[in-house]
Amino acid sequence: MLAYAVRRLLISVPILIASTFVVFMMVALTANPISDLQARNPPPPAHVIEMERERLNLDQPVLERYWDWILGLFQGDFGPSVQSTMDIGSEVIARFGVTFRLIFLAMALALVLAIVVGVVSAVKQYSKVDYTATFFGFLFLAMPSFWFAILLKEAGISFNNAVGDQVLYTIGDSSIHIAGGSWDKLLDILGHMVLPTISLALLSFAAWSRFQRASMLEVLGSDYVRLARAKGLRKGTVMRKHALRTALIPLTTVTALDLGTILSGAVVTETVYQWRGAGSFLLDAIKRDDVYAVQAWLLISATFIILFNLIADLLYGVLDPRIRYA
Repeated sequence: MLAYAVRRLLISVPILIASTFVVFMMVALTANPISDLQARNPPPPAHVIEMERERLNLDQPVLERYWDWILGLFQGDFGPSVQSTMDIGSEVIARFGVTFRLIFLAMALALVLAIVVGVVSAVKQYSKVDYTATFFGFLFLAMPSFWFAILLKEAGISFNNAVGDQVLYTIGDSSIHIAGGSWDKLLDILGHMVLPTISLALLSFAAWSRFQRASMLEVLGSDYVRLARAKGLRKGTVMRKHALRTALIPLTTVTALDLGTILSGAVVTETVYQWRGAGSFLLDAIKRDDVYAVQAWLLISATFIILFNLIADLLYGVLDPRIRYA
């Protein structure tokens, strides 16, 4: 398995480089980072514009700019920003730290709900429980992420007004001034994560639960499960050791493939709840035509997606010992 993981990582390197090259070309050829400076009235002196062009490496050919950017990455330099006072590397890493805690918690909650609801729906096929789960699954699937996030935010505001206290936080990823120690800060962060996490998790759970139900039904009808029942094994043992482990493989694949969708949903969710995460970083960089900032965001996102798909592939061998990587 170690050799397989190493091979996958080596294969992922040219894929990552190719994706960064395509994105860099598209962003560099369509964006003008000094457009705001040129549009000022009265216009700045010509030498000021030229100095800014040199600082942002706009006086170099696009291919040379890309090569210098690649070399700078090995030194921890993500390139110059349109905002001269901003260090892209430290800023984008801090912003992704905020976003990743939302994504990880939402994915964990969505996976637990999807597995439980999917298994119960499959075991109780065509029952009231199955029909209820199907109804809510399609309901959440039909909801746009921004609209559902706004509904939850309005519900949180109404709840706070009803109880006369700030129980559910609806703005920001944390409070500005917190009295107390690390425990109080952790509780404050968790309090701000409640509504965004529910918003992001329920939309992902809706699709995953349907996959889990279909996979569980297929496994329950397989020969080896019927044989295990015929041998007299207890129902719980058959479900846990024989059926569920195999049925989790399609869900693992779907989860890995949906990571990009979850990341885009996190951008929308952060915008609704006014988080200072990777979502607002990307939107601000696009507005400023900040080529290197956009490229840094896409580089971290692509790396994260590639690693997550590798983890999903390795989990196949854990869930089903018949899968070998030799």
